[in-house]
Amino acid sequence: MDYFIVFVTTVTGLYFHWWLYVRIKRWMDRDLALSLAGQDQARRDYMLERLDEARRQGVKRRDLPRWLERTAADYPAS
Repeated sequence: MDYFIVFVTTVTGLYFHWWLYVRIKRWMDRDLALSLAGQDQARRDYMLERLDEARRQGVKRRDLPRWLERTAADYPAS
């Protein structure tokens, strides 16, 4: 029974750390996209859509900042 408790506790802890790591990565990516957008709400929405597009296209994390910078530069000026 002791091994079962240790096993369940270890698996639960590992899952929680993985979940937290994934959430922090998503928050960092979102903050990057929003920082490139500035205060304009329409541009912020545009950048969040581009972030979703990058995820769908499978853009690697190391390439994401450059990819987002390029898409921010492509934003139509109003």
